[in-house]
Amino acid sequence: MKKRNVWMLLTVMIFMGVSTLFAAEVENVRMSQEGNRIKFVYDIASEAGETEAEVNLTITLNGRVYKHADLHLDGAFGKVTPGKGKTLYWNVLQEFPRGLDAEFKWDLSAGGGKVFTDKTTGMDFIFVKGGCFQMGDVFGDGDADEKPVHEACIGDFYMGKYEVTQGQWKRVMGSNPSHFSSCGDNCPVENMSWNDAQTFIEKLNRNSGKKYRLPTEAEWEYAARSGGKKEKWAGTTSESDLGSYAWYSANSGSKTHPVGQKQPNGLGLYDMTGNVWEWCSDWYAKYSADRISDPGGPSSGSNRVYRGGSWDDIAGRARASYRNGGIPDLRDDYLGLRLVVPPGH
Repeated sequence: MKKRNVWMLLTVMIFMGVSTLFAAEVENVRMSQEGNRIKFVYDIASEAGETEAEVNLTITLNGRVYKHADLHLDGAFGKVTPGKGKTLYWNVLQEFPRGLDAEFKWDLSAGGGKVFTDKTTGMDFIFVKGGCFQMGDVFGDGDADEKPVHEACIGDFYMGKYEVTQGQWKRVMGSNPSHFSSCGDNCPVENMSWNDAQTFIEKLNRNSGKKYRLPTEAEWEYAARSGGKKEKWAGTTSESDLGSYAWYSANSGSKTHPVGQKQPNGLGLYDMTGNVWEWCSDWYAKYSADRISDPGGPSSGSNRVYRGGSWDDIAGRARASYRNGGIPDLRDDYLGLRLVVPPGH
């Protein structure tokens, strides 16, 4: 949930509105000035079983957006346990040595919510609250296969916080297919086909007793867009800000990178844009204008969908609504995966 306010000269506060998006919610925000720092005290409300929320602070000043990675912060941000009386400090003079004498907007959010860790692989999964959203080219500048925009409604699910890594793949499969194997165990596994992914999932489910699977295309886009928000990429609509969220052709150095090094989107999911494309469960097909519930795609086809762009793609191909696909046996160094599991797993 996000709390938005405007602070004028550190003395005037204007309430800007509230929107509930996540299982974990930021509540009762109190802001004050202590010396050269701005102090935020807040509560994180949560449902039973929630163990962690991803807390982020964003400052907007004179049209520029400062993400939490750009700010000098102390206290309760990043991974935070739900509860009351959390304290976060922004050291203003680190960003503005001459002081700040202007109106700015702040956005304090808690993403993620319920989290669990798979004991077999160590994968972290984040709860995604289902809902309805406008799926496809909501910005009007996409390709023909991203149209028509249509309403898709999906149920709750858990999604991997990160792309499946080489180390996690090796624990299940005993080998590593990755072209970029020298990147290390914390880098995304790649160079594996959709069929390879099914073999991995079958073995993982036998070992863990769970029901892991690939996400549907609708689940993937809903999660990438921070719960169906109007986002062009996972976590942002600004191409100038994309490098803070994604490894893509402009900053990757033509290779993959360890997962979780960039900023997460609003649900606390990392690398939903860039690093490696992620296989989905669906057969590739044209969109329909009809409203659909829990869409899983057609029952047959020739290509399987993959989403999200990779280290080798320009920004336009890494958009959250951009669609791609390949034959189920396709292997390449830009293809990876991320898993989901139903509630109750």
